[in-house]
Amino acid sequence: MKLLVVESPAKAKTINKYLGSDYEVIASFGHIRDLPAKDGSVDPENDFAMLWETEGRGAKQVAEIAKAAKNAEKIILATDPDREGEAISWHVLEALNQKRAIKGIPVERVTFNAVTKEAVQTALANPRQIDQALVDAYLARRALDYLVGFTLSPVLWRKLPGARSAGRVQSVALRLVCDREREIEAFRAREYWSLTATLATKTGATFDARLSGADGKKITRLDIGTGEEAAAFKTALETAAFSVAEVEAKPVKRHPQPPFQTSTLQQEASRKLGFAPARTMQLAQRLYEGADIGGETVGLITYMRTDGVDMDSSAIAAARRVIGKEFGENYVPGSPRKYTVKAKNAQEAHEAIRPTDLGRLPAMVARHLEPEQAKLYELIWKRTIASQMESASIERTTVDIAAKVGARDLELRATGQVVLFDGFLTLYQESRDDEEDEDSRKLPPMKAGDPLEKRAIAADQHFTEPPPRFSEASLVKRMEELGIGRPSTYAATLGTLRDREYVRIEKKRLVPEDKGMLVTAFLESFFKRYVEFDFTASLEEKLDRVSNAEIDWKALLREFWEEFTATIGETKELRVTEVLDSLNGILGDYVFPPRADGGDPRRCQVCGTGTLSLKLGKFGAFVGCSNYPECRFTRPLTVPAEGEGSGDGSQMVNGVRVLGTDPDSGLEVSVREGRFGTYVQLGEGEKPKRSSLPKGENAATLSLEKALALLSLPREVARHPESGEPILAGIGRYGPYVQHGKTYANIDKDDDILDIGANRAIDLIVAKESGAGGRRFGAAATPGRELGDHPAGGKMVVRAGKYGPYVNWGKVNATLPKSMTQEEITPEQAIELVNAKAAAGGGAKTKAKASAKPAAAKAPAKAKSTAAKKTAAPKKASATKKAAKTED
Repeated sequence: MKLLVVESPAKAKTINKYLGSDYEVIASFGHIRDLPAKDGSVDPENDFAMLWETEGRGAKQVAEIAKAAKNAEKIILATDPDREGEAISWHVLEALNQKRAIKGIPVERVTFNAVTKEAVQTALANPRQIDQALVDAYLARRALDYLVGFTLSPVLWRKLPGARSAGRVQSVALRLVCDREREIEAFRAREYWSLTATLATKTGATFDARLSGADGKKITRLDIGTGEEAAAFKTALETAAFSVAEVEAKPVKRHPQPPFQTSTLQQEASRKLGFAPARTMQLAQRLYEGADIGGETVGLITYMRTDGVDMDSSAIAAARRVIGKEFGENYVPGSPRKYTVKAKNAQEAHEAIRPTDLGRLPAMVARHLEPEQAKLYELIWKRTIASQMESASIERTTVDIAAKVGARDLELRATGQVVLFDGFLTLYQESRDDEEDEDSRKLPPMKAGDPLEKRAIAADQHFTEPPPRFSEASLVKRMEELGIGRPSTYAATLGTLRDREYVRIEKKRLVPEDKGMLVTAFLESFFKRYVEFDFTASLEEKLDRVSNAEIDWKALLREFWEEFTATIGETKELRVTEVLDSLNGILGDYVFPPRADGGDPRRCQVCGTGTLSLKLGKFGAFVGCSNYPECRFTRPLTVPAEGEGSGDGSQMVNGVRVLGTDPDSGLEVSVREGRFGTYVQLGEGEKPKRSSLPKGENAATLSLEKALALLSLPREVARHPESGEPILAGIGRYGPYVQHGKTYANIDKDDDILDIGANRAIDLIVAKESGAGGRRFGAAATPGRELGDHPAGGKMVVRAGKYGPYVNWGKVNATLPKSMTQEEITPEQAIELVNAKAAAGGGAKTKAKASAKPAAAKAPAKAKSTAAKKTAAPKKASATKKAAKTED
């Protein structure tokens, strides 16, 4: 028996059907080892020795692989065909060697670009050994990411309260977003005017022409800057005599774009389908791993993490056959198209992303796929076919028009185009971010010397606009242009920025949060070299040279570490005043935008004499007055558009928003941010009265009346029908509840803790006392969405919980991370989450028989407490491990 190791269970299931009983296919579930999330995992003092940890799910998978290896005549490592896949194979081999599970068994490495029977069999016939150069490049990347994150992040925590972390790639990507925001803040709109004449030919056909020159001088877009200038030109044009000066028609060819690589797939899926990059990669992974098409499980697309744009010659031939059959022979070019990668750092000659069988039209597979999968497959199929189609033939026409006004000569120009042969455009046209309307109108026939009749003259006012914020698609494109990151990291990097709350998405655009702007400004001031685009791209090129066995990976680390530690050392004596002075300088336009009245934007609006500047508090940065404590004016970093310091009180400053005064006690009532969420507080002192905000309540709109009502909790709402004791309503650690003695019942999400009545409270308490209220979080569990069976048995279901969506498997409940939604999670991701939760002590799988109990349930309470303490430390580390390929 031969043992074949792949990454995902879905791929294992598909390949298992291709191979006979001579093979056993096992999944590693992604990475089986990782660097522990603690100091010392990479030791620069010991030649960058790396401490790998096999824990939880990884340990279980290694044990299964080792067990299967005992009866194997050969071990075949068939993880993904990229650098990360090479690293996973290396980890598996290292872990098996540590367990002494190989014992002379031959080990081979194979790769295939598509999960099809033919591709798998071809790969098995051409084995090789693990490519150590690719592994070295992976080790260098992991070490760099670890050293930057674990060395730089503590500096941020000490010098910049509220900062979360920094990373080798994430910080540079964040800088792109923040630089664009500063451009927008510094932008000042400029007025300009355009003049358009609606003219008619001798046959009465009308068209529009724009003023392009006057008295022998060209007029560009911004040259007419005032209404007075525009009015003068309009008056002249109203009385002008128009005629055609010159007509020029140019035939042009428009060529198709190459098939998708990872970055262009993410960009187009975002523009055309509205998919986030992470969602695009999830769907592509499932298309790659296989789907049941007519009783046969087959991979539908080639590997989706690639820099390549070329296709296999057999795929090109298949595309040409499909084009001839579906569109006609005139759409097949005379010779096949060959594409090459422009980027210097493209991965090892991988193919572009394409369907495994181009004859499998989208309509044929749509009924076998989920709707989003079908949309993505159709997008990939169309782009692939279009890349081998004939070019489009277009005729672009330019008409210059003379306008005579007495002794003055004015010039106008009209442009238009007509498609003579649509070629690939009949199937596919690439979208663009922030695209302008292209003048594709067809102009009426005319020739030089023809008189034209004026029908209307229009003068239109315009204002220049700031550069647009990045969309996820345009940020990926910019990162690719700069050589920052790799195909496997784009989606993960964007997810990290959102999870760290450095950016948010508004109207599909990335908007930096205040903390993101602060972190970027801090890094630019004191670690400028490490957020420079050229430096990051240069480092990526050196890592590529490591993968080509051109330079030693530890030599690269030594060079980097020497400079990096010196820079870190320079910040140890950094004073808060130096940090604030630097941030005030860099973020001036962002924090202190121009005032509508033209006054000094840094002048305090309350005392009139103080100067506003950035301050650092417990909860991050805010703006305060230099006359403190005499002047206590404060505001958040950003201000409403209506004007600076409007004082509407809707935003927290340094984690606190004052709501008013309690009329009974005279104490100040405030809403605050705390370690465990938002709460209202009455007065100050050692133990002031507090109450948590109910879920869904907005701190920015909370009224004084509502806050006082919350502070009055718990309140009596009824008397128990049997005991006569009071039933109270309040808010506790786990949310709103009603209480009778020692019995607590959580209220449903549709109930309001301030309005709940006697009958409803009694019903909840009686139901709980009778045993009918023992449901998860006190509310009925939603049916959820079934994700299939776990490999160890038992169904997995994703449900919406009170504290967010979670996956349930028996008695294991695993909360979904912020970057994953209830609708998007895949069975493979669910397996990974519940396995990690179970391994970290998060519950045991319920057995099929009702009488069977988890082993943990039989342990004495003291033993269970001890076990919990032992698992507490690695639990945090294991939560950081992901099977997805992340680099930063």
